Order: sequence, then C-alpha cells, then structure tokens
Amino acid sequence: MLSLKIAARFLKSSPGQSALIIAGIAVGIATQIFVGSLITSLQADLIDAAVGSSPHITLLPGDSASTVPGTLATTASKSEPLVATAIPVRTLSAIYTSGEDSVPLSITGGDATDLGLIYKLEDRMVSGTYRLSAGEALVGTVFAEKYDVGAGDPLELLLPDGTMAEFTVSGVFDLGQATANERVAFVDAASAADALGIADEEYTAIQIQLTDVFASTEVADRLGNDNDVTAVDWQAENAELLSGLAAQSGSSIMIQVFVLIAVALGIASTLAISAVQKTRQIGILKAIGMGDGAAGRIFAWQAALLGAGGTLGGIALGYGLIWGFSFAPVPFSIRPEPTFIAISAGIGITVALLSSIIPARSTSRLDPIEVIQNG
Repeated sequence: MLSLKIAARFLKSSPGQSALIIAGIAVGIATQIFVGSLITSLQADLIDAAVGSSPHITLLPGDSASTVPGTLATTASKSEPLVATAIPVRTLSAIYTSGEDSVPLSITGGDATDLGLIYKLEDRMVSGTYRLSAGEALVGTVFAEKYDVGAGDPLELLLPDGTMAEFTVSGVFDLGQATANERVAFVDAASAADALGIADEEYTAIQIQLTDVFASTEVADRLGNDNDVTAVDWQAENAELLSGLAAQSGSSIMIQVFVLIAVALGIASTLAISAVQKTRQIGILKAIGMGDGAAGRIFAWQAALLGAGGTLGGIALGYGLIWGFSFAPVPFSIRPEPTFIAISAGIGITVALLSSIIPARSTSRLDPIEVIQNG
C-alpha cells in the first residue's frame, strides 16, 4: 500500500489542483447522469403517451375469416410470457349526427373490466361513472364538449347496416390525445355484437399489452403465425415516433461520450503535470529500491482517488440537478434509474484509471541516476 500512501500525499501537496480536477470530474459525471436520466424519462413518457393506454398488438381475423374466437385471448396469454393483458373486443364504425354536423366514431365493445386493463379508463374519467351496462356508452372529452353531450344524455348512432342504435352516455373520459377524445367511444360487448350481427363467442379482434413494449414485433410475428391471424403491432404503425426516439438516444450517447472524453483529458493532463512535478521524488524512490511497477501504480492510485472523489461528487450533484428539475414548469418529471447511475459511476472511474496509463508508463521509464544527477 506504499504506492497508495504516496499517491495520497502527492494529491495533498497540491490541494487546489486536486480539488479542481475532482470538481471537473463531478460536473462531467453529473452532466452524464442528468442528461441520460432526462432522455430516458422523456422517452418513457412519450412511449406511455403513445401506447401506455392502447394495445401493443392487435390480432385480427385471417384472410379466410371474419371473426376471431374469444378463447384466442387465453391462448395468447399462455403461449407468450411477455403478454401482460389480452382481451377480446368487438370493433365497428358508426356515425353520430348533430344537426348539420356528423362525426365518424370508432366504437370498441367489450367488458368494462377488460377494457380498463388496456385503456386505464377508470383512472381517466372526467365526469360520470366508469360503467358499461347494456345500452351504455363512454365518450371522449373533445366529443362531449363539441357536441354538448354529457353523462346521462342519449347518444344515437348510425350503424354500418344503416340502422340507428341509441345508447345512454354513462361517462366521459380523457385518453390524453385530442383525436382519440373526439373519435373513440366504448360500448358494452352485447350491444357491439348485436350491431355487428355476430354470436356471443365471436369477436373482431384480440387486443394485447406486453410487459416489454419494444418486443411487440417479435411477439406479433409468433402469434400471427401460430394462430393463423393477422397481427398488427404498434411499432409498425409508429415508425416516425421510433425514429425520433432513436435520434434522441443517439444525441444522448454523443453528449455522454464527449463528456467522458473531457473528463479523461482533464485527469490525464493533471497526472501528466504531476508526473513532471514529482520527477525528482519518483527518481529518489526508485533509487532506494522502488520498482517500476510500484512507481507506475502511484499515478494509477492518484487517478483512482480523483475518479472516486469526482464520481461520488458527481452522483450527489446529479441527484441535486434531478431534484431541482422537479420544480421546472414541464409536463413530466425525471426518474433517476439506479442501474444507469451505477453504470455511469463505473464508467467514470474506469475512464479515470485509463487516463493514468501514459503518466504511469512515462514514470516507469525514468532512470533514477539520471534524474538525481540533473537535479
């Protein structure tokens, strides 16, 4: 541990310089943690807004069928471990007319409990009651405001077969998307079956949510091939969103790489200066028997101490920045991930150690006799 003691003494001999480089490392690590956590949290919020309350995969009838059996939901849940929720639904289009205005509605019929698992409707109600008894419907906030429809009001819809169906609005929801809040409505399963003219055990789709949203393409391919149905996943329909997320991730990685390069250059330059300043002391130590390896380890220990101190300070500063961001007037919050922070800390210390290679190698090549003779 002689190398460690000497390294600590060298750092103490220049406290201002040591404190400055530790502060530089801390700022670099804090920037890496803050930017990485910011991008990760933003992406998580975007994904949640896009598909958090909608199906990740939809199984539709194959080419030779017009419906799918309700048992397919159970089959999908048992065959795929990543399936969190699978529910059978009946979907149809209808038209609501108010005076001279008319608006097409995308109707989803199903059990209220099942629909709540996918669309989280119970938490998104703004008025009325989350209920889908026979002949009841739920509508979105934009639709309700635009056409002056509220809980308890009648809702007359023109069905695909040209007949009229009357529902009673039981509640108004907010899915967080203007288009969905104007064009989406939910009705009970039996009413949807009657409107489509299908049997109780027949459905038009199986809607699925996964524990890993980015596994939707692979899971959809397997479910489609194994069950002779058409599988549509959210990634295929949100290519622009995925492209934006990839660009965000690329930007985050570039920022973090440049931060690490800056940290490495700062440590390497400090150690290089220290190696020049301490040339005489190192020469004397080698003259009295210290080996080349032990002399080189002095700077490795200096780098480790600087890296550890800067990393701990960076973690504290990073958490402080994240906490401070919670007061910013933005519609999302940063959620620090311990795993990402641990990886950032490990990378910071590793970069610090790698920065000591050149000073350590130059020190190990010192000729103690030449150093002492030259003063």
